[in-house]
Amino acid sequence: MKIFHPLLCLACTVFLSAGIANARDGAAQSASAATLSIDLTQAKPWTGDLDGMIERRVIRVLTVNSKTFYFLDKGVARGVAVDYFRILEEELNKKLAAENKLKNKHLKVRVVFVPVRRDQLLSGVAAGKGDIAAGNLTITPEREKIVDFSAAGLSDVNELVVTGPGSPQIASLDDLAGKDVFVRKSSSYYESLVALNKKFEAEKKAPVKIKEAPETLEDEDLLQMLNAGLISVAVVDKHIADFWKQVLPQLVVHNDVAVRTGGEIAWAIRKGSPQLKALVDDFANRNKVGTAMGNQLLTRYLKNTKYVKNSASEAERKKFLALIDYFKKYGDRYKVDWVLMGAQGYQESQLDQNAKSSVGAVGVMQVMPATGKDMNVGNLSETEANIHAGIKYMRWMIDHYYEKEPMTPLDKALFSFASYNAGAGRISSLRKEAAKRGLDPNIWFQNVEYVVAEKIGQETITYVSNIYKYYVSYQLMLESGAAKQAAVEKVKADGK
Repeated sequence: MKIFHPLLCLACTVFLSAGIANARDGAAQSASAATLSIDLTQAKPWTGDLDGMIERRVIRVLTVNSKTFYFLDKGVARGVAVDYFRILEEELNKKLAAENKLKNKHLKVRVVFVPVRRDQLLSGVAAGKGDIAAGNLTITPEREKIVDFSAAGLSDVNELVVTGPGSPQIASLDDLAGKDVFVRKSSSYYESLVALNKKFEAEKKAPVKIKEAPETLEDEDLLQMLNAGLISVAVVDKHIADFWKQVLPQLVVHNDVAVRTGGEIAWAIRKGSPQLKALVDDFANRNKVGTAMGNQLLTRYLKNTKYVKNSASEAERKKFLALIDYFKKYGDRYKVDWVLMGAQGYQESQLDQNAKSSVGAVGVMQVMPATGKDMNVGNLSETEANIHAGIKYMRWMIDHYYEKEPMTPLDKALFSFASYNAGAGRISSLRKEAAKRGLDPNIWFQNVEYVVAEKIGQETITYVSNIYKYYVSYQLMLESGAAKQAAVEKVKADGK
């Protein structure tokens, strides 16, 4: 697969010259294979400059959990940011050793990664919970009020409109008037759309309907959902759109429809850190985008990605609607979110009652015969009984393991899905481990999921994440249907 060099900035302006990349390819790969434990004691508030970091022997990098930036898989830290920051770490330690500034050659400065939500990157650096924020961050005036930025690793970046198979026709910015566009509120894309709406207001045009995507979803997640027809319009940086277009063929990247042009992407650092700024500026200025290594890394981290399927295509939508009554009936009976159970059904079988796994699980909910017998709801080969068994079992999981836990109803379900996939005992022990590390043991996203990724791997993370994406998709589908129905009823009422 040919991957063009602008994609390198997916590493949040982690930018190496070809000479450095080729010379240290082996070192970077070796570093990325090291076991890195997420220890949030490293994220306790501390403010200081590079000299203090050297004294503490740690530089804390706030980043985001992502299939390309940073992720843990069975204890191994991987991602483009991991590989590149290790090279920065190596450079710094060699420089300190040459200047006799290391107290002991074995006591080197370490880069520690602390994954957070996107909306915590800048505030975390400002509050001293991290020293550098790395996450494909666009420099904006609003952000510069909070943090300083390194020299730009990528310039002239355009924020482009991207559409998919379920999207309206978009040929110009004016076509966005009145359309739903999905972005995170913490993103620069959101700022750009707010500015566009001010322009539309002055021109007496309908505003863009800015739909706030959950902060737990990365650009790549939204593009997967877009590719699958789950959402209608998104905005992302050109290099991200171009990269994912190569593996998500239904995406349409509108190069002539930009909500922001000429942007710059850089790392964020705390204000009042001139020494650290000098370090990252030097690194940025010497190591620009355009290396073969970055292409190899990005390809490596995409090889085994399991993408969401098109649960919102017309055919799949009809399958879901045909089963709604069953999901509603038993969701209400067992007080479980029926939309969430529909999402699990789609993850398990794509709502196919004829599905049968290699281990013997059957039907829409992929229920094992022994489990079905315990649920005592009838013949699992019948659709209604199969869905009944799946929802009843989920209720049992919640009651047995999480009913008395101080969790939201959504988290109780997410933990139950994780327990279903990996085993309740294993998840219970990892919740305790999460608490020891300063994470919230009662919240799945950005908390227990990190420890699960480290100790178990990506299978359970992907399983829960995909169900959540289908859940968001179905919610959007139902909201759209309800809005259309309300509009129809209004027209009928006005006509009387």
